[in-house]
Amino acid sequence: MLVVLSLGLVACGAPAQAPGAGTGSATDLGGREVIVAVENAYPPFNNLDEDGNGVGYDFDFFREVCERANCEPVFKEFAWEGMFEAAQAGEFDISCDGITLKLERSKIVDYTDPLIEYGMVLVVRADETEIVDIESLGANTDKLVGVQLATTNEAAVLPIVGEDRIKSFDDFPVAVEALMAGDVDAVPLDGMVAIDYLKANPGKLKILDDQLTSGEFIAAIVPPGSDILPAVNQAINEMWEDGTMDELYDKWFSPPE
Repeated sequence: MLVVLSLGLVACGAPAQAPGAGTGSATDLGGREVIVAVENAYPPFNNLDEDGNGVGYDFDFFREVCERANCEPVFKEFAWEGMFEAAQAGEFDISCDGITLKLERSKIVDYTDPLIEYGMVLVVRADETEIVDIESLGANTDKLVGVQLATTNEAAVLPIVGEDRIKSFDDFPVAVEALMAGDVDAVPLDGMVAIDYLKANPGKLKILDDQLTSGEFIAAIVPPGSDILPAVNQAINEMWEDGTMDELYDKWFSPPE
């Protein structure tokens, strides 16, 4: 699922730094604080443990980035709704939050180099027998789909079931709880997120073989023209080269045994 990329896919066309290239202010942030937006409601990217501490891929990833780019990550909670507008306005410096790289979004924010390649899947209850693939989801008109409002997941399933069969929630954990409670019958999730829910709820959920999408990329977002982007991309490229990106993926997104 991981592809080593150095595509420079930022909205304003700024090229990615090659591993080991450049020194000084372009790749050293001088110990400055970097405000990292986390939703704290999207495991395994970010959530709070039982002691209220932030855990997940985002926390490990940005700490590693700042270790290499000489900055201090300050994690601040932001809701998903309005995340891109907040980035555009400069309310935070950077966020990952499982954000899919989309051209429309790049009109108001800049992207880092890609972090993860993934496909979107459908999650159903373990005892579900009528929904066996995407076609049967569309055909069973009494089945409801739970989504988080204003996400690419919602956009992917909308043409299949229509608005009347979609039930929107504030975040995906609530949607998955509704699925297990029988209030909805399927939830579209990014593949690595779906795996995390299966590990957390053994025997209760399953992933259908059909993928809703494939070949999509997750990247972090920054405000337009952000001066931290060269340093962040430098760190990302170094992390690809030395295997750190693969280690983070294996830690947070490996399938259940």
